[in-house]
Amino acid sequence: MIFIGWLMGPKDSFLLSCAVGGALCGLGLLLYGFYVVAPHAPIAVLAFAAIMTGLSTLVGAGYRFRTGRSPRRLIVLTAVVSNLVALPALLLGYTGLGLVPINFTAAALLFLIAGQYWGARPYAPAAVRGLCLLYATIGASFVLCGIMLGLDGRPMLDGAPTGWAEDLSLLVMVACVPGIGAVTLTLNQSRLAGELHRAAMTDPLTGLMNRRALFDAGSASPVAAETAVIVFDIDSFKTINDTHGHAFGDRVINLFAASITRHAPTGALVARLGGEEFALVVAATSADQALRLAETICQTFAQNAAGLGVAGFRSTASAGFAFGVAHGTTFEQVLNEADKALYAAKRGGRNRVMSAEPRLFG
Repeated sequence: MIFIGWLMGPKDSFLLSCAVGGALCGLGLLLYGFYVVAPHAPIAVLAFAAIMTGLSTLVGAGYRFRTGRSPRRLIVLTAVVSNLVALPALLLGYTGLGLVPINFTAAALLFLIAGQYWGARPYAPAAVRGLCLLYATIGASFVLCGIMLGLDGRPMLDGAPTGWAEDLSLLVMVACVPGIGAVTLTLNQSRLAGELHRAAMTDPLTGLMNRRALFDAGSASPVAAETAVIVFDIDSFKTINDTHGHAFGDRVINLFAASITRHAPTGALVARLGGEEFALVVAATSADQALRLAETICQTFAQNAAGLGVAGFRSTASAGFAFGVAHGTTFEQVLNEADKALYAAKRGGRNRVMSAEPRLFG
């Protein structure tokens, strides 16, 4: 099911890593089944080598889910180290005590997998906690098997180890492995849904919030009297596109986005409304502070635009701002007032900042 999930979205190699890791663990368990029937040490070595490599691949899958980065080096390093730690005693023929490091190494890998996913719990806290619990439960059963084999103390066994710890471990795996598969698919769907939501709320050129995201955030509560909405517009932007081309125009837009992001106070909302128009929502500020902030952003942009390396190129921006009222008003109303102030600044000669006239909103 996980492999089919990857086939439906092959760009997401997280599911492929999970499928490969699970397949290697399944191969190892199949080989171990042969060892139970015909207990020859080489079969056990192959079985546990496959299991260690499979668990190492699952560690890499968790790492990729948590960080989004390639897990190849981590998988190789973890597989090499885990096999070197787990298998030497079994290779020497110690089919009793030689299984102790194997069980403890497998448990360590399972706890490491849980740790990787635990670092990603902000994605989907309930699902991640459940997945970590399932992996940790299986890991605890392997620890128990290792302890019992150590207490038994026999260097070699005539066949596969038996006892209540092994029986319990088998029951735990039967109970937990299907749950791991189901939660893994759920996590992947949750992450994909989150990525789609972020994409729908993000301006693809600048990486800022888009108009929809700004309205969703701004409309969450009435705009208070000490909250300023500042709207910016790059002056004569059509001329820039017509003269220098749209690719250069995109560079100018990104330059303004960098200027507004640089000076935006912590917690402020920054968005590209569309085209060459941007908005900044700042709470707990005064008219003087809003004016100075808007002027600073426009000045920074003008200075940076002069350094783009195009002879004679200059670009400026205008801005308008408005505040909410004491009893609160809608975000759309305040934004409209800021827009009116912006266009007053444009009509007044551009490259300036103007405030909306005080007025009460309905």
